[in-house]
Amino acid sequence: MTTVNKGRNKREKMMVAAAMTVAHYLDAALKAKLLPDEIETVLAAIVRRSGISEFWITDEHGCVVLGSEEMDFQFPTDPDATSQAAPFANLLRGRETVVIQDPAARELDGKVYQYVGVAGVDRPRIIQVGASADIL
Repeated sequence: MTTVNKGRNKREKMMVAAAMTVAHYLDAALKAKLLPDEIETVLAAIVRRSGISEFWITDEHGCVVLGSEEMDFQFPTDPDATSQAAPFANLLRGRETVVIQDPAARELDGKVYQYVGVAGVDRPRIIQVGASADIL
């Protein structure tokens, strides 16, 4: 199930808050002309010290440009596509500001994760945070 509310429970509210914090940090970091490696270093420190397992930041086309791991991935731009990541396209289109998915097995590797995404502050983009079932 995918919802677009602000969080149904404490964990989801914390994930939304983390994603929104990342969105605002990214906006400030880009205005300060930080390099991508510098931004990823700060966000990796957040991952190590929090209940967030990973983060993904896209450009306006849904291509991952920053993340907690090296990954060549593009989110679908059609929210009705069959991909697990498709509902996050609503963030790119300005239709939603928050998308929360229930924990589910990832298409990538079958590991159970929960994902929360928010719209970019500076431009259309997806800011997504994920928590593995080990943390949930």
